[in-house]
Parts: sequence; structure tokens; C-alpha cells
Amino acid sequence: MATEPRHEPPTPTLRQLSTRTREMFQGLGTALTTPTTPGAPLLADASSRWVRLLPYVVALAFVASLLPSTILLLAGDYGVNGALAGAIGTAQTAPLLLAVARPLQAWWIIFAADVLGAVVLLAADGPRAELWPWTPPIVVGYCALMIALGLRESRRALFGVWLATGVAGYVLEIFRPAGYTSVHTLLVVLSGVLLLLTSAVRARGDAQRRLVEQETISEAERARRTLLEERARIARELHDVVAHHMSVITVQADSAPYRIPDLPDAAREEFTSIASSARESLAEMRRLLSVLRSDGSDGERAPQPGLDRVQQLVEATVRAGVPAELRLAADLGDVPQAVDLSAYRIVQEALANIVRHAPGASTRVSIRADGGSLTVLVVNGPSTEADSAVERGASGTGHGLVGMRERVRLTGGSLDTGPLPDGGFKVAARLPLTPDPVPAVATPPARDRAQATTPTPPPTVKDSE
Repeated sequence: MATEPRHEPPTPTLRQLSTRTREMFQGLGTALTTPTTPGAPLLADASSRWVRLLPYVVALAFVASLLPSTILLLAGDYGVNGALAGAIGTAQTAPLLLAVARPLQAWWIIFAADVLGAVVLLAADGPRAELWPWTPPIVVGYCALMIALGLRESRRALFGVWLATGVAGYVLEIFRPAGYTSVHTLLVVLSGVLLLLTSAVRARGDAQRRLVEQETISEAERARRTLLEERARIARELHDVVAHHMSVITVQADSAPYRIPDLPDAAREEFTSIASSARESLAEMRRLLSVLRSDGSDGERAPQPGLDRVQQLVEATVRAGVPAELRLAADLGDVPQAVDLSAYRIVQEALANIVRHAPGASTRVSIRADGGSLTVLVVNGPSTEADSAVERGASGTGHGLVGMRERVRLTGGSLDTGPLPDGGFKVAARLPLTPDPVPAVATPPARDRAQATTPTPPPTVKDSE
């Protein structure tokens, strides 16, 4: 008894290959029917209006030259009926205008018209018919279309276009009439080269645009990070100032029952409550400070500097090679600790910037009290050395003008900076000597954020005395 042959199921390798092949052709079909950016003209992002119009001018020139030559070639050389030659020639060339904004749709029309034209040529018997299946105007127009496609569509779509072109050419080659010269290989090679080159140009342009966008984002993030770091730095420095006042409040409240005789019990309880609240506030400040110290350092143990150490800053600047003089008013009065620290840091950063960016420039520092405000002026002349960008010696603790502006906002003052007519630079800060109950902490304007990422120009101030 004979047994029927057993059909083995396909192996996993063949099944996987079949699945991948099917997915590849499905992907090609989707790519050929889904434009990347439909309706967006070529060079639409150009800043010049003439550059944006250039693709339309080029497409119109191709249509104006190829349309009549195609019709004359089909009617004269191949003997195609005049009306039919006009219809085919129009379908093969006019869509080049559409290719400026929708190259994939234009390719479908031109590709179908080219194949239809080749079928028509099968029945033609012109006196000078030589080339098959594509005429010279078809080759020229198709190459122009490939450039538009390569600059716009995805690589999968370009591969599908090139594959369809090759398949159609080789299928039509089977029906090539005797005496005709085949040009389908030429078109396949030219279209492949043009698609490859233009897609490479487009990929390079896209990479450059992404790089510019990333640099812009990085610059904005860097500016924001610089601002946040400077605010955290100021908060850490002002911790000592505020902690000192809170400690004084705690000591006074704890010692009040011993310093004031016959203090009522209600007052004693009130002082005890005040001392407890002050100690809790100090504990909260220490916890906040531990968060701000992202580097895990313990911080400085020395007291925060003030105007009494400005003379040391000026002397250090002179030792760094910058001739500087100080005019410090003797009657500054009672300067709040926050203003005292901010004024010192502003002078420190201004002198550091002068040493970095204007080595050798004569510098004047002026500090005086005027009408309830502390005025800090730093001004320098033009640099006397050729290389004014070399960092030398001194260094500040902040981020240039960004740090100065943040300190001025903290105290509710104002800051004026800018270049001088003679090539120098000025920094003028006005800090109120009376405490501001609600200091303004505003988001810096765009130009401040931009300056956070650029080298601070040589700071200084015009002496208004």
C-alpha cells in the first residue's frame, strides 16, 4: 500500500524571510504613497524671497523647454498622432511644476505617463525612431524629478522610486522593437546616482539643522543653569547674614527674663515662644542650605566679607598687573550686612573681569553713600595689552554680569553696565541702605540670559565723583 508524500512545514528561516520580504514591500508601498512633508515647497526655509522662488523658476524652465521638444519628437521622429503626442508630452513634463511642492505625487504622474508613452511607441513607426523605451526629453525631465525627490522624500521612498524605475525599464525592454537602441540602463544609473547624491545633501542639511537646534537648546539650558547656580551661591552666602540676626533674636528672647526684672508670666511665655520660633527658623535654614550645597561640601567657616576688605581686592588687582585706585568714603554709616556682602562681591567680580579681559587697563573703584543708597562704581579704560582675553591671576566667585544683577535684585537696587566711548567698560550699582521688606526676584530678561553664556566684558565703572 503506497503512502502519500508528506509535506514538511516551512522552516523558521524561510518563514522569517517571507515575513521580512512582505514587510519590506509593504513598507515600500507606504513610503511611495505617503509624502514626507506634503505641500512644503523646496527651499521654503530660505530667508531670501528670491531663493524661495528659485525652484519654481527652474521647474518652469524645464517645462517650457521639454514640453515642445517632447511633442515634436513624438510627432516627428516616432510618428505619433499630434493630439496624442500633445497629451503624452504634457503629462510627462507639466507635473514638474507640481514637483516643487509635491514631488512624490508628481513622480506618480510622470512615471505613469512615461510607461504609457513607451506603450504608445510600440505601435509607432516614425522615420527617425531610435531610442527605447525612454526618449531624451523623458531622461532629462526624469533626472530633474529625481533631484526634487532626493531633496524631500525618505530613503525608503527613494529606493522604491529607483526600484520601480528599474523594473519598468527592464520589463519594457522585453518588448523592444527591432532597430531601437535601449536607454533604460542609462536612466537607472542616472536616477540612482542623483537620488543618492541629493539624499546625502538633504541628510547633511538635516544634521546641521538638528545640531543648531541642539546648540540653541544647550545654550538656553546653560544660561538657566548658570542663573540657578548663582542664585544658590547667593543664598548660601546670605545664610550667614540671616543666621546672625536670627541668633541675636534667639539670645535676646532667651535672656529677656533675666535682664528685665518683674517680667509678667505672659511676657516670659511670649519671649520663650519667640526664641523657640527663631531656633526652628535656624534649623529650617540649615536644612535648606544642605540642599543648596549640591557638591556636599561643608562650606566656608570664615565670616562673609564686606566693604572692609575691598582694599585687599584692589591691592590684589594691582599685584595682577592692573593699575587700580580706590575711593572709599569714610562716612558710609550703618550698612546692612546683605548690602555689605553684595557690594563686596560686585567689586570682586568687576575687578576679576578686568584682569581677565582688559589686562593693564587703568581702573578706578569708588564706593560712597548718597541719599539712603550705597553707590558702587568701577570703571576701566581700554586694555593696554594686545591679548585682552588671557586670564591672569584673580578670579571672581560668580558668573559675571549675571551674578551682579542677581545680587542687585536681592537688595532691591539697580545696576548699570556698558561700554564707554573710549573703549573701556563701566559697572555702576546702587544698593539701598534701608531694608526692602519684599525684595524683587524677577526672571532675568533675554539679554541677561544670553550674557550668561558669553565672556563678561571688562567691567568697570565711571567715577561720578
